[in-house]
Amino acid sequence: MTTSSSERGVSLGMPELPAPAYPDDVRARLEADAREIIARYPDSRSALLPLLHLVQSEEGHVTRTGMQFCADVLKLTTAEVTAVATFYTMYRRRPSGDYQVGVCTNTLCAVMGGDAIFEQLQEHLGIGNGETTDDGKITLEHIECNAACDFAPVVMVNWEFFDNQTVQSAKRLVDDLRIGHTVSPTRGAPLCTFKETARILAGFPDERDGAVEASGSAGPASLVGLRLARGETAPARVVHPRDGGPHDEPQDRAVHEPSSAQHLSSHDAPQDTSASDPAHPAGPTAEEGE
Repeated sequence: MTTSSSERGVSLGMPELPAPAYPDDVRARLEADAREIIARYPDSRSALLPLLHLVQSEEGHVTRTGMQFCADVLKLTTAEVTAVATFYTMYRRRPSGDYQVGVCTNTLCAVMGGDAIFEQLQEHLGIGNGETTDDGKITLEHIECNAACDFAPVVMVNWEFFDNQTVQSAKRLVDDLRIGHTVSPTRGAPLCTFKETARILAGFPDERDGAVEASGSAGPASLVGLRLARGETAPARVVHPRDGGPHDEPQDRAVHEPSSAQHLSSHDAPQDTSASDPAHPAGPTAEEGE
């Protein structure tokens, strides 16, 4: 078996060649964007995360050229940049698809069908975890919890939510993406490519018509805590007596009963404990017990 010169260099511990530079016009454009990003931070090195998203938006993954660019504009070493780029999973280190399809396989999504969805998508697409289809459209991966357990099992495409998925709906989703059909997330902004998503994550506005207005709609259950914190609604209070007797409900239940459209979950923001405890004689105080 023959060995390439690059492989011989690695095996002999020879230094890696410098990363190729961006073309002059690309570098000038990225430098202008980088200056805008860096100006947001009192310490320039704090701009590294969005800058990595910026260079990822250029080529679809974080290349050695992109990391060298970040190091140059922030006056960091390439080792410092590489340490960050390899730590966070949202930064891709090799070419990936236009659509990053992530299947949540954390506990609740897994038992609700996430494991089956992930297994079937691997077979359907003919790729493994972290791999990309030959047409460059889909990169498949299993992902960690995205705080949407009330809609399990959840599939994400370029970090947009597709809730309550099944094996069949997930297969239709990736098939539609591959043939270019318009696909709409369950909630949030309209879908865009991974490169476009990376630029938005770098902190630049999404200039598509209606995209901003569509963002932030997290669904009826996921935002209930935020609504309660703002005083927008109050959940029904159901008292659970400690003696194991029938549940008692407060007289003002009708006033506080949420509409069915709100779908308040069983994990709403807690009420004041004195309001949720049943009426019962107070136990003796420490002094009375003496």
